[in-house]
Amino acid sequence: MTKRLLDLGYGLARMSLQAIGIVVLVFFMCRIVPGDAVDRLALEGNLTAAQETRLRAEMGLDRSLPVQFADWAGSALQGDFGVSLRYHRPVSEMLANALPSTLRLAFLSFLVGLAIAVGIAVAAVMTGSRWLAGLVNLVNVWAIALPTFCVGVIAILVFSIWLGWLPVLGGLLMPVMIIGIDNAGQIGKPLFEELREAATSAHVRTARAKGLRPWRIALFHLLPTALPVALAMSGLVLAGLVAGTLTMEILFGLPGLGSLMLNAIHGRDYPVVQAAITVAAVGLVVVNALIDLVHHTIDPRLSR
Repeated sequence: MTKRLLDLGYGLARMSLQAIGIVVLVFFMCRIVPGDAVDRLALEGNLTAAQETRLRAEMGLDRSLPVQFADWAGSALQGDFGVSLRYHRPVSEMLANALPSTLRLAFLSFLVGLAIAVGIAVAAVMTGSRWLAGLVNLVNVWAIALPTFCVGVIAILVFSIWLGWLPVLGGLLMPVMIIGIDNAGQIGKPLFEELREAATSAHVRTARAKGLRPWRIALFHLLPTALPVALAMSGLVLAGLVAGTLTMEILFGLPGLGSLMLNAIHGRDYPVVQAAITVAAVGLVVVNALIDLVHHTIDPRLSR
């Protein structure tokens, strides 16, 4: 019990340090990019030097970086990410409007990817089909070799422009399938290897000797054995899932964090960029920590 509490405390400390490191890195990386929101406004309109100086003072951009960071971090801890320098709207409100779209796309893509990975891996092991085993390898190579952005561009050309089956902007089907197949390729191969090894174990051979149906063997004997591997791989693909989701939002014109960040970067809108990246990165750290905790809980071998 004491060891488990120590492990939990270590995990929470590591998660906190990672989150703090991300916040600090994002803040200062945004500041080292040449130009700011005032420079952007100056390009769009006729601002005098005095007006630019006054705007920087109003936006707090004339203060030292440590002071700016302390003010921003203190407000962010209370859920206040400031006001957009470009749109003059609360950043928290803009994030609240964009986040549901991103979460929906990420959740649907993850479910599709997990369903494809589990489906073809289980089918390949239970049937012994070389064709299905080859399909597992094909999807794995697809995920490694083909960036989601390139696949998205090709999908738009084929299904939207040439065939006219799907809309170019605003549709969920293409981005969900593209990210889902990418995730399936990363999860499916390790899962297939683990299931193939588990299929040779004594309890599975006994179940087959008893005449149990293949679906019962897969559901009650194979999948529980492979669950730790599926969880571990799910944690590893989360970073790619977030990156793919943000990329697909930009490519397919979906109103999520990706589109919000791109517009903010173009406008040098520091508060929006910082808040969007911080929320995405810290959320990723928290979810990874939760997956790691569940993984250790269902697989005691890791604690030993």
